[in-house]
Amino acid sequence: MGTSYHNPVLLLQSVDGLNVKEDGVYVDVTFGGGGHSKEILKRLGEKGKLFAFDQDEDAAENAIKDSRFQLIQENFRFMNQFLKFYGIRKVDGVLADFGVSSHQFDEPERGFSTRFEGDLDMRMSKRNTVSAFEVVNTYSFDAMRSVLFQYGELRNANSIAQALVAAREAAPIRTTEQLKLAMRQFLPKFKEHKILAQVYQAIRIEVNQELEVIKEFLLQLPGVLGTGGRLSVISYHSLEDRLVKRFIQTGKFEGDAEKDFYGNIDVPMKKVGGLVVPSKEEIALNNRARSAKLRIAERM
Repeated sequence: MGTSYHNPVLLLQSVDGLNVKEDGVYVDVTFGGGGHSKEILKRLGEKGKLFAFDQDEDAAENAIKDSRFQLIQENFRFMNQFLKFYGIRKVDGVLADFGVSSHQFDEPERGFSTRFEGDLDMRMSKRNTVSAFEVVNTYSFDAMRSVLFQYGELRNANSIAQALVAAREAAPIRTTEQLKLAMRQFLPKFKEHKILAQVYQAIRIEVNQELEVIKEFLLQLPGVLGTGGRLSVISYHSLEDRLVKRFIQTGKFEGDAEKDFYGNIDVPMKKVGGLVVPSKEEIALNNRARSAKLRIAERM
């Protein structure tokens, strides 16, 4: 029996964006509970193929028994490497649903949620050597401040970093509750949840190198997608979405797009349609959908 996961956000819109061909080859780089993969398989014919990636060991319990399906238990930063291993040179579409899965949020011992008491972990794969404990207890003040400011976009990152460094000098900060207590003075009742979410996001991104992984993934796409191949990406916060948007627009993360000899913009992808966000009805059914943004692009 598979591990319990909530319904995927923007399920039909994201799979529609792939424009699935019956005999095509597709990649779901964030398998999770398998919701997107199952929808893709519904649209594939007998000769179609779907590869899925997930570094979380728990996701293996949801592996789909289908000859057209292959689950790869690795981080999707290694997408191209593993596709080559399986003899795949080009694919017809890639789907990514960034962020933390509902399952990870709902398991207290994983330490992802602000709602539960749990160890400071936040690793998306237990094979990772750095956990939230190491970030909170061993990072220098400057490094901690940088993580909170860059990844949590916290204006008072300096003060929160000082408080955490001072608290750990008395005793190691081992649990999510101890983390909250260490920065209690910065958690006014009417803003507590928002600030905690920003702090948790910052630490989680650092632990899992999330933005670096996304950059590595996006840079592989021009070589992995065949001409006309589609990219369908769901992001949940501005840091992720900004990387996706910039890459689609310019093929880069900083600076202007490359230009050819005649001054024409030379980019590997072109956007398909506009930004897609969940309906009010979907948000009412799943509050975690409220910040989701879907972008679709096609290989030139």
